[in-house]
Amino acid sequence: MNFESIKKNELAIFGGSKIRELPMPPRMAYGDNELNAIKELFKSYEARKLDFGYQDEFENKYTNKFIEYLCEGGYADAVCTGTASLFVAVAALELPKGSHIITSPITDPGTLSAIILNGHVPVLADSMPDSYNVGIDEVEARMNNKVKAILVVHAAGKAAPIDSICDMASQHNIQVIEDCSQAHGAELNGKKVGVFGDISAFSTMYRKSHGTGGCGGVVYTKNINLYHLIRAYSDRGKPVWEDNFDEKNPNQFLFPALNLHLDEISSAIGICSLEKLDKIRKKRIEYLKCLSDKISTQSIVCKPSSISNEDSPFFFPIHVDDKLISCRKTEFATAIRGEGIDINPHYRYLVYDWPWIKKYLSDDFKTVNAEKVINNSFNILFNENYTEQEAEDTVNAIKKIEGYFYKNG
Repeated sequence: MNFESIKKNELAIFGGSKIRELPMPPRMAYGDNELNAIKELFKSYEARKLDFGYQDEFENKYTNKFIEYLCEGGYADAVCTGTASLFVAVAALELPKGSHIITSPITDPGTLSAIILNGHVPVLADSMPDSYNVGIDEVEARMNNKVKAILVVHAAGKAAPIDSICDMASQHNIQVIEDCSQAHGAELNGKKVGVFGDISAFSTMYRKSHGTGGCGGVVYTKNINLYHLIRAYSDRGKPVWEDNFDEKNPNQFLFPALNLHLDEISSAIGICSLEKLDKIRKKRIEYLKCLSDKISTQSIVCKPSSISNEDSPFFFPIHVDDKLISCRKTEFATAIRGEGIDINPHYRYLVYDWPWIKKYLSDDFKTVNAEKVINNSFNILFNENYTEQEAEDTVNAIKKIEGYFYKNG
């Protein structure tokens, strides 16, 4: 492939004109439907002569819709943040203190904090080659006799091989937690993520494909006993399932726990957002298939991640062949961003890189596959309002930067 020769002063980062001068399309995830839902909430509580709070009408509607969406039955509780959902999920398993929990090497600090603050030890597994997700071989390689659970992250909207991981865990009597925060609605072999493990956690903050407003989360399980513990650990140890429970009598509470409720207004927003999730997934997948095709056919330096109809894309990793460019990947990606394209030049969620985490990890195991994929990729940011024009601008920006940094021999 022949590239047009681009001079340094033509790059936007060095003062040249941008490929795209207009801002990328805003998402505007919440609109009239959500506003009307809040108005309906006010009317409902006014009719009942009550002030709205939590664990009431709209949370029940929301969690019932959430369960219905997952298509496997079960139980769900809405909580105040995604990190809270992870904390409660780990707590509800009631593992022996100091248990080892195998987890993913590329994730948000909330995943690790949920393990550590429950008194357990994170054991990092590597990712599969060229993937942000762990695989069965990588998890099995980190097994030891102290491992009591596996916390699997479905990164970037793509399902990890959770079915085989759960099969292996079952053989060893090990519990499985799914972190679905970046993968609402994603599927594996026709089943939605979150229904494979013993318990699962979802973030519903405003940037996720499905949200409940500024912050929020959901904890889900198919096990009634785990659900009871979820409810207790998310609300000050209350055994709300017991007959004659009096919430104004702390003598009946089971153990120390925080109040991590989601409020009724957020639940009302979540009902509307959940109704749009499949449409959002479809539009995002269509956009990324268009973008992927353009990059695959027009770029020699960049390779898009795979995309399928089972995904629920959150961001989109683009892999860079750094042997073909005369700069570091991050410099290359930063130059693309300078052309008006919304990207993250370097994803800083490689767990092993965080200085503060080292003293909490089980050992100094280096996740070399994860490090490689992070160092050789950048992430395209997008939303369901992106069109072919945004895909065209993105690939033109990539081609322009390749024209300057590509090694010609």
